[in-house]
Amino acid sequence: MPILIDGHNLIGRLPTISLGDPDDEARLIQLLQSYQARTGKSVTVVFDPGWTFALSETRRYGGVKVIFARQGGSADAVILRRVRHSANPQGYLVVTSDLELARAVTSLGARVRDANAFAGELSLPGDESPGWKDTSLSDDEVEEWLALFGEQGREGAQGDSD
Repeated sequence: MPILIDGHNLIGRLPTISLGDPDDEARLIQLLQSYQARTGKSVTVVFDPGWTFALSETRRYGGVKVIFARQGGSADAVILRRVRHSANPQGYLVVTSDLELARAVTSLGARVRDANAFAGELSLPGDESPGWKDTSLSDDEVEEWLALFGEQGREGAQGDSD
């Protein structure tokens, strides 16, 4: 099921990204790339227009399609148009907490997931989120490695920095 995401709406629900951050879109795209790689789902994020261009812009970052609405338009309008013109609007999952957009796409048959709920499924690289596993060595494992390879490896590494 393709996922259409109201980008700035989702950013406003993430505790680790601020709409005031000049790199907020890039940081969200990074999170979505990780999510897409983990789930294999088709992900498209739509942002309101940027300040530096007047035409709509579409790019692909890894497995994530990124759309910036054109000046004078909005992400909501792009999302609604995509669902409305789809041969299978029931196949879309729209991520937004915008009640007006949610009602509009639901009336066309799309499913909606609240941005707060979806935000819980995302994690920043390096976060200790569900599925994260500590892979550091225990003291016993370090001692075992030192016994196998001796202090020579440690001394050699120290000697290289002279």
